[in-house]
Amino acid sequence: MKTMKNILLIAITVLSTSVFAQKLGHINSNDLLLSMPERNSVEQKIKTYAQELENQLGTMSKEYQAKVQDYQAKEATMTDAIKQDKIKEITNLETRITEFQQTAQKDLQGKEESLLKPIIDKAKKAIEDVAKENNFTYIFDSGVGVLLYQKDSDDIMPLVKKKLGLLN
Repeated sequence: MKTMKNILLIAITVLSTSVFAQKLGHINSNDLLLSMPERNSVEQKIKTYAQELENQLGTMSKEYQAKVQDYQAKEATMTDAIKQDKIKEITNLETRITEFQQTAQKDLQGKEESLLKPIIDKAKKAIEDVAKENNFTYIFDSGVGVLLYQKDSDDIMPLVKKKLGLLN
């Protein structure tokens, strides 16, 4: 029985020592990404691409409105065959606009992901490097709201910014 108590005491001591020996850190990844200068260039590229898509959609919408107005203005004098042809033309344009909107949204999202990926990867690597260099056991991302208590945690933002060359 005494041996069992000693083994239990040793196990508790070893486990508590290993838990307390862990070094915890936190960083707000959103703030880090916003402080990276490459982010501005990417945002500008995304805005430009979005504007191009919006301009194309605007052109299609104007064409649609013009066809609808033309149809309404001339409907009374059109034969049934011409009416059917114009309605089909307007309906096809509506379909094209809807398809373009869906495709444009997917394209914009894909463009954003492809442009942001290198920045995110760079930040992630810097965080991992800092964690390894400074013997952190865990780094929590306070930017996503999962960190409820951080008193015993170190904010590694200055170290990561230094690693990325973002500090003066």
